Order: sequence, then structure tokens, then C-alpha cells
Amino acid sequence: MKIHRLFSVPNLARTLSLASVFTFAGMPQAYAATDIQVWHSLNEHNAGVFEKLVKQFNRDQDDVKVTVKAFDTNNAIESALAESAKNKKTPNLVQLDNNRNPDAIAQRHYIQPLYNLLAKYPIKDAKWFVSPDAGFMRDGKGRLLALPYMVEVPVMFYNVSAFKKAGIVPAQPQRSWPGLQDQLVNLANKATRNCPLVTDEPVSINLENLAAVNNQRYVTVETVAVHSNSKGKKAKVKSTVEPAFIFDSVYVKHLSLMISWVRSELMLKPDQEGVAVKRFANNECAVLMSDSSNLGAFRDKNILDFGVSGLPYYPEVTSKPGNPFVDGAGFWTTSGHSTAEDKATAQFLAWLSQTKNAAAWYQNTGYLPLTQQAFNSTDASYYKNLGDWRNLVAVYANPQVLTSRSFNVSNYPQIRTMFHQQLDRALNGKEPAVPTLSAASAEADHLMHEK
Repeated sequence: MKIHRLFSVPNLARTLSLASVFTFAGMPQAYAATDIQVWHSLNEHNAGVFEKLVKQFNRDQDDVKVTVKAFDTNNAIESALAESAKNKKTPNLVQLDNNRNPDAIAQRHYIQPLYNLLAKYPIKDAKWFVSPDAGFMRDGKGRLLALPYMVEVPVMFYNVSAFKKAGIVPAQPQRSWPGLQDQLVNLANKATRNCPLVTDEPVSINLENLAAVNNQRYVTVETVAVHSNSKGKKAKVKSTVEPAFIFDSVYVKHLSLMISWVRSELMLKPDQEGVAVKRFANNECAVLMSDSSNLGAFRDKNILDFGVSGLPYYPEVTSKPGNPFVDGAGFWTTSGHSTAEDKATAQFLAWLSQTKNAAAWYQNTGYLPLTQQAFNSTDASYYKNLGDWRNLVAVYANPQVLTSRSFNVSNYPQIRTMFHQQLDRALNGKEPAVPTLSAASAEADHLMHEK
């Protein structure tokens, strides 16, 4: 069989040599962008907003290519992150919940605190919106540990059509718990018998922010006497300051009220699976207490006429409602990457912080603004028919009072899970308010001291 060669060996060598000459003479070379990977667990709507921004970033420039990987839950991210850290293949950016103790996240060996990255590659002119006093995603020195991108607050969404149907004027909820109860009875009788009120955040609404909105401390500080081991000598007594959960009569009153609301069907028993949000979006419920990050998805529902109000308070406890805690997640940067990748990561974060892009994120999601510029650039028309949303947002640019600042508690994710379980028992009618709260307080104290 005759073999036909495209090149003889000498001709091939000559061709390669000529190609090299032409390349170095100025012919264009293939240019590889720096790849960075981002992990997130955003809900479907907000994931769509973010991924649209990523596509725009990739189109706007040729230096960096961002690849996105979505996870269903934060727990799924944590599991994958732990495995990737073992293999030293962590993503450049990863969404992690604040968990009320960001310092613990910052101490992980594969985490690079954001202030370290920004020291090398500053984001120019960005004025972060949420006041440092809030403590969100910051360490004890006020330094940013992560990009505060998914900052949210609990709010009260309400169905305007349901309030009008019930003959409530103005068609909006009362800010006091007793006043809201009267409206829920009216709504149940005339508008939404099957779902006057629903919530998917029982711990946030009924414990954490019950304190903050009523201008009370959620985590109290106690001075504890510690007796050192004196080995036969007189014991030395030292005092140390420790956090504690003391659920007083306000909590007892409130939880008892919630139990009665579930029993009388003014409120559906809280859920954590997103059912409550879906029911409100489908016009089944009159009032929803949930995170503000659902706002963007609700705005896309053309059939839904809704507004936003602040969480209720007890007038006998405070004359004016306070501000809820900010919560949510941020983008954390990881260590162990090349200088080129760190620079590319900083470039992407700087792009997200640009006014146009930060405003698009705020306006289309319901997260608090990333920057002051994003808030200022949002036209008043955006807030039309959204109730008190603008005012609820604006307060977080100002210094926060003590009762609404973030709190740092060891092992709080475990404590929060336990609180969910205790509240679930109470709202299912298995335990009255007093023993529920007593058991929750005692178990929280135990978990705080676990290593």
C-alpha cells in the first residue's frame, strides 16, 4: 500500500520553523483568560440574576472567565468545600452563610479574609452600604471578611388584594402583634380562610428578631466567676464575660400567642422547605414573614399584588419598633491560588461593585444594596407599590443601635437548629411555652461551650 505523506520530515521542520518566525514577527497568538470558579446556593430566581451578571462580565472583558457552580443548599456547599479543601482544589469564591460567627469561618485554613485580598487589589470608590456597626461579615476590628453580597433582613410581605377583599383600609398590616391578630381574624373570615399568615423563619421571627424589633438584647452578657485550680492553695477567682440566652416574659407571651394562632388556624405552622414562599407567591396567603431576598421573585409574578412592611412589635415593650438583624451570606475568597487568579477574583468583585451592576443586583433580588452608590442610583419609581421597602432598607446605611448589631456566638448553627426543633415541638402543641424556652436556653448554654 502506498503511503501519502503531507510533509516529509525536512519539509515539516522547515514549516514549523517558518511558523515560529511569523509568530514572533507579530502574528496574533492565542490568549488564555484566567479562569476563576464561583460556588453559590442562591434560590432559582436570584441565581438567574447572578448568572446573567456573570455572563455580562465575561462578555465585557477578555482577561477573566468566571465559571459558576450552583448548589441546592448551603450544607451542600459546605460538604463539597470540605472535600475540595482536602484535594487543594477550592473555588476562588464561595457563598457561605454568616452563621453569626464569621470569625470562625475566617480561621479555616483554606479561607483568605477579603481584607487581605483588597489590600493587594483595592476596589476603588466603592462605599459599602451596610454600616460597619451592623457587624455583618466583619471581624472585631471592623474589617471585611467576605463580600457582603447576599445581605438580607426579615420582613412582612402582605397581599394587597387580600387586605382589600377583607375591607381593611389602608390595605396593609398593622405593625403591632395585637393589631395584626385582629386583622388576621378579619382576613380569615373574609379573604384567605386557609392561610391568613405563614412564615418560613420561625427562629428569626420568634426569637432573634423578637428581641431586636422590640429593642431588646437577644444575647445577654453575664459575668461568671471562674475558680482556678489552686492545687491545695487558696483558689483564685477570676471573672469572665460570657453570652447567654435568657428568654424572659416577652418570649413566653409571644410563643404562647403563636401557639394559639396555630391552634386557631390564624397561622400555618412554620416550615423550612420553601412551601410558605410558594404559597404566598401563588396568592394563597395574606401575610408572609420571610427574608427580603424573596422580593425579586415576587416582583416577577404578574398575578401578585404585594407590599413590604417591617416585622410587628409589642407596644407595651417599646414605643417604636427597632430594626431586625441583618443576616444572609457573603462571597468568601479562598487561599492557595496563583497571583493571577487572586487578581482575577479581585477584578470580578470590583466589577460586581460597580454602581450599575450592584444596582441591578439590589433591584432584582431583594438583598440589601452592596454599595451606597447602588442605593442612591435607584429611582423612586422602583419603590412604587412596594410599601415601606425603601425606608426599611435606608436605616442600614446608618450606625446600628446595640440591639440590632450582629451577635457572635460559638456553635450558633447548631444552636439555631436546636431552637428550630424546640419551636416545632411547641407549635405542634407538644410543649407549652415556658418549658420549651427553658429547655432551649439550657441546651444553648451547653452547646456554646462545646469544642
